[in-house]
Amino acid sequence: MKLWLRRAHLVMALVAGAFIICLSVTGALLIYAKDIQYLTQPQLWRVEPQSEPLGVEQIVNSVESTTAERVSLFMPEQQPDLAWQLKLSSGDYVSVNPYSGKVLHRYEYYSTLYGFTMALHRWLLFEGADNKKPLRDWVSICALVLIIELVLGFYLWVKPKNRLKRLVIKPKAKLRILLYQLHTVLGVYLLLPILLIAFSGMAFNWQPQTKAVVEWLSFDEVEVRPKPPTIAVNFHGLPYDLNSATKRVKSTFPDSQLFRIYMPDKASDSVAFRVQNPGESHAYSWVWVNPYNSEVVAQYDASKAGVATQVWNFKYKFHIGDFAGPIVQFFWLMLALAPTFFTVSGLYFWLQRHRRKR
Repeated sequence: MKLWLRRAHLVMALVAGAFIICLSVTGALLIYAKDIQYLTQPQLWRVEPQSEPLGVEQIVNSVESTTAERVSLFMPEQQPDLAWQLKLSSGDYVSVNPYSGKVLHRYEYYSTLYGFTMALHRWLLFEGADNKKPLRDWVSICALVLIIELVLGFYLWVKPKNRLKRLVIKPKAKLRILLYQLHTVLGVYLLLPILLIAFSGMAFNWQPQTKAVVEWLSFDEVEVRPKPPTIAVNFHGLPYDLNSATKRVKSTFPDSQLFRIYMPDKASDSVAFRVQNPGESHAYSWVWVNPYNSEVVAQYDASKAGVATQVWNFKYKFHIGDFAGPIVQFFWLMLALAPTFFTVSGLYFWLQRHRRKR
């Protein structure tokens, strides 16, 4: 039995090892990819802070006038020295100075360091002619393989006797022995956080399956976000009043932080404001506003959701390690790189044994 499990442990590493390394390295890079962008190209992503940014409406009008395209998504920043990002109807993005409305940079999202790395991490860059990303499932399968590998490795450690004595690292040991000790000890200590990171990564693609696991473990149901409401079409032809709409959102949730504004696609669509309320790990609360008369047509406060919903909503911040400051973020960097070490060291052990048999 133990021999069969060791072989299964090896075969899965051989089949999915290269992809696990890819997910490991790109996941580590994503933690600091935006910081690298800001550092290497400050003229495109940073601005000189001033007293107050322009209103939403002024920024949208400035961008639409400059680009001759409609804005479909508005993404403000909380840091005063960062440019704001807007998405255009063509699919391009622009980086904008929020204090002047000046367009600093027009770009294709996946051409940036962050966008390219995320596309590689989540669907291996491959996109079909129909804009579908079929390799998402393979990425999720590789994450599942990593979970199985971790559980198998833990079983192989815990099954024999004297398991605690094998949680020792001897720095002066030979390279092969030292690597084996590190492989074993780190695998045991890092089992749970890496397993949860891999599971949260699968949750972005295999939502029904992973959501069912969360609901089963929490004895609760994940709430379904309300559908965006429609508005009367007799406002057709009138201009948007986005500044007033933004103020209504602030009066609806006074302590919230604005995260995204989704512009209407049709005259009957409301403008959707995605905000983060106190008590939320990320922005999952919504306010839908009639952009013509600034009437709030619906709202959803995710901070009052149940346990399962709160756990489910925490998956994004947990996956990227952005929930408890720079020390935790750096620890997440080490966690992200750990699967690369496990894969490479495991293949090294196999090659060493293979050579001795010759």
